[in-house]
Amino acid sequence: MKFIFADSLDFVDPSYDFVADRSSASRKPYWDDAYPHEILGYAPYDGILVSRGIVGDHRISGKYSQAQAMRFRRVGAREFLRLNSPEFAALQLFGDCGAFTYANQYEPPYTPTDTVAFYDDCGFTHGCSVDHIIFDFEESPKGLDGGTDEARRRYDLTLANARSFLEEARQSGRFTPMGVVQGWSPASMAAAARSLKDMGYSYIAVGGMVPLKSDQIKACLQEIRDAVPDLQMHILGFAKANEIGSFAPFKITSFDTTSPLIRAFKDAKQNYYLRTAPETLSYYTAIRIPQSIENVRLQRLVREGTFRSEDLTRLEREALGSLRAFDRRECKVTDVLAPVLRYNAVIATDRPYEEVADTPTMRKLEVAYRRTLEDRPWERCACPICQSAKVEVAIFRASNRNKRRGIHNLGVFKNIVDDLSAHWETAWTA
Repeated sequence: MKFIFADSLDFVDPSYDFVADRSSASRKPYWDDAYPHEILGYAPYDGILVSRGIVGDHRISGKYSQAQAMRFRRVGAREFLRLNSPEFAALQLFGDCGAFTYANQYEPPYTPTDTVAFYDDCGFTHGCSVDHIIFDFEESPKGLDGGTDEARRRYDLTLANARSFLEEARQSGRFTPMGVVQGWSPASMAAAARSLKDMGYSYIAVGGMVPLKSDQIKACLQEIRDAVPDLQMHILGFAKANEIGSFAPFKITSFDTTSPLIRAFKDAKQNYYLRTAPETLSYYTAIRIPQSIENVRLQRLVREGTFRSEDLTRLEREALGSLRAFDRRECKVTDVLAPVLRYNAVIATDRPYEEVADTPTMRKLEVAYRRTLEDRPWERCACPICQSAKVEVAIFRASNRNKRRGIHNLGVFKNIVDDLSAHWETAWTA
């Protein structure tokens, strides 16, 4: 089971000054920044997936700048992602069309022909056929029963594109073609998988999983596996990465996700991963200390006259100073909790700490932060990020800290996946 990281220009400035909170004046984004495999010195994934819709072109406005998109196509994915050194040669490069980026369009903006050319030009090792996402979901229909007219139209279109895509890909022979499964029910997805097998696909990619609950995803995977037990299977946009252990029995060949990185700064509580047992993750809450002069919410409070800017800056400075002193073991947990909670009261409630100290919101924050501080998880991790950034990696504050924490999470998650894979491969071959 291979973990493929879905990249979206996720890099950090390796020379970022945490105390001054700034990059060098001479820094050139992308060129001076580091991808996860560069800042760690090893790849925290088995490969990288890049969506065509993320790269962008004249049809879809992607996340890449025009110059970056042109260079990606010119030099190829491996060089652009800086995976062209010998130690990263074995990493796989997956491409898909990024169906979410054009989900509201009547038809995909890409054709099988130009998509094969894109994968060829960029040097992908694996490429997904052109699909059109289906958001409908019904769990009980049998066969091809159920489904709205629009769901059926997208289903037929996805399969027609897959047939043309495979014909084009066979002529190029430069990457492994993957037929995308879309459907409105477990049974319709299983039917799609059978059709893809009949076309000649040996590797399928199951789409449309992001909005589904774990039990619904498992129902889909079970029916697909029953229908095509011998095909390799990839899960596109696997949003349940923290539950990966319960999905291993479905003989997943590979899956892509951004979940470990994104949870570092989008989850309310589970921001920092720590492996506490062979197949167990513990989660810690990062301590929020936003930049007072740049935070939109805090600046609104200043404009409204609720707080003075200089008072917020002082609270911010005291919270940061106490955390760094705590990291140097110059103060106790109770000494650092007080300034941290004073600043967090403003962030969480828009009110001074004295007015909200005994509210449920502040009590929950205190419990979560106390656990993070008492356990000092950054000292229990040997990864290069935690060893160099120390307590800074546990501070929820702007991209260079938050993404570093996310990259740390990727490394922890990859170790879990490797152990799960070894366990299940042994079980399957026994």
